[in-house]
Amino acid sequence: MQKIGPSLYTDKDAPYMLTLDFHPTGRHFLQIPGPSPVPDRVLRAMSLPTIDHRGPEFAALGLKVLADMKQIFQTRHPVMIYAASGTGAWEAALANTLSPGDQVLMYESGHFATLWQKLATRLGLKTEFIGLPGAEGWRRGVQPQMIEERLKADTQHAIKAVCVVHNETSTGVTSNIAAVRKAIDAAKHPALLMVDTISGLASAEYRHDDWGVDVSVSGSQKGLMLPPGISFNALSPKAIEASKTARLPKAFWAWDEMIEMNKTGYWPSTPNTNLLYGLSEACDMLLSQGLDAVFARHVRWGEGVRAAVKAWGLEIQCADAAVYSPVLTGVMMPDGVDADAVRKLIYERFDCSLGTGLGKVKGKMFRIGHLGDCNDLTLMAALSGCEMGLKLSGVKLAGSGVLAAMDYFAAHPVPMQLQKAA
Repeated sequence: MQKIGPSLYTDKDAPYMLTLDFHPTGRHFLQIPGPSPVPDRVLRAMSLPTIDHRGPEFAALGLKVLADMKQIFQTRHPVMIYAASGTGAWEAALANTLSPGDQVLMYESGHFATLWQKLATRLGLKTEFIGLPGAEGWRRGVQPQMIEERLKADTQHAIKAVCVVHNETSTGVTSNIAAVRKAIDAAKHPALLMVDTISGLASAEYRHDDWGVDVSVSGSQKGLMLPPGISFNALSPKAIEASKTARLPKAFWAWDEMIEMNKTGYWPSTPNTNLLYGLSEACDMLLSQGLDAVFARHVRWGEGVRAAVKAWGLEIQCADAAVYSPVLTGVMMPDGVDADAVRKLIYERFDCSLGTGLGKVKGKMFRIGHLGDCNDLTLMAALSGCEMGLKLSGVKLAGSGVLAAMDYFAAHPVPMQLQKAA
């Protein structure tokens, strides 16, 4: 057997045969920006016996998680819970509100905005992709004035929806969604506002109702601290009304059946019962701590990690400090340094997984996740692995990021109430 990684082997005579052994000593540091580590108490909840999804016990679980997710999204209106990934929730948002050939304005802020645009095109929608030119567009947040100007020019109201990403996981940029709503209102345009907050929800501040969002899209594997497999649509009354005349095909994704059955705690199709047990537990953790405390905790972690990157003398992918993500930090490599080679070395030597660069920035940067089930020492260990890996890769550092992060965390102690969620 030939070893091709710390826990992955291949037989030279049958290279397609892999032996998986993910049990090295100590803990693996999963510092990608999702899927994020799953807390032990969530894992224990998921291990409960599977129950009858048409029985009374499930109805109680269903009603609880539906109510909990309204609090997480900060909405009074229905939240759809799907047995699917976030990609499914992208499709559900579009399929329930639009008709074939409808025009959609989408903003390019990174790789996941691009993927959503491609999905919309495949559904038969006419997509218009706007954004800042070149690489600069992937280093800054959504520019609301560009949306306002385009909508003002659409005097016939051909554009039926505006789609933006709240926290762009590929770049570490968090956009101002309230400002996007103000831009749409200033243009006096009736387009729906759809927002991908897959990596933002339960990590960065998000207010579905207050910010005037019509459809919010999210998933389980980021701030909610669950494995992949659950996705969400949070709705507005305007979106529900639009769904009554939308003609894009949908069956599994259809809101009407779900809204009706959810009233009694059930789903029209088979739900992922054990993941919902985990969701219930994760919501208890988040809501018992308080969402404001959760958001503050993530902001603090982001500041500490960025202190390290700045001390290294490396550039942060997000070029606007006003929209730094509290969920992840993109670290740009000097010219001539392959970020994926650095990531590979850190993984093999120190058992730490970092996020790869995606799309336009592949090979140019890596991403450090600081979200969910995490704490100061988790991040200090990850930053130590990064610093050792950068040095071993020949990257010249201006100083010690580890010491800078230690100084930041020491000078900004976390209040005790912020520690309870973990």
